[in-house]
Amino acid sequence: MKEKELRRSLAVLPIGTVVKLTDLTARQIRYYEEQGLVIPERNEGNRRMYSLNNIDKLLEVKDYLAEGINMAGIKQIYAERAQEEAKRQAKREKSLTDADVRRILRDEFVAVSGLSKQNQFSFRNNGL
Repeated sequence: MKEKELRRSLAVLPIGTVVKLTDLTARQIRYYEEQGLVIPERNEGNRRMYSLNNIDKLLEVKDYLAEGINMAGIKQIYAERAQEEAKRQAKREKSLTDADVRRILRDEFVAVSGLSKQNQFSFRNNGL
């Protein structure tokens, strides 16, 4: 995780500060938590602590509601986003094929063994 994203994800703000920053009531913020739209961390005293990312999401929810989108619609938007992100992540973490594994192992073997260029080509020509 990048340093900036790490800082934005640190839960350091109590609900009173979030109320002032978002112009939402504490009850609204707790309701959005009940709906699974925002998930604050809890401190040792079991008090909710919010990150800057949580605040961004609360403001986004507030904007969606102002646009006339209901809770079900907002949940649908976030579900679709999560699904798209999961697809992108799966593409990034594509599993290696057998051919990929053979190529990686061959290259490592050649590098460790110090084979000449000519021997490397014979490895490749024989399907190794």
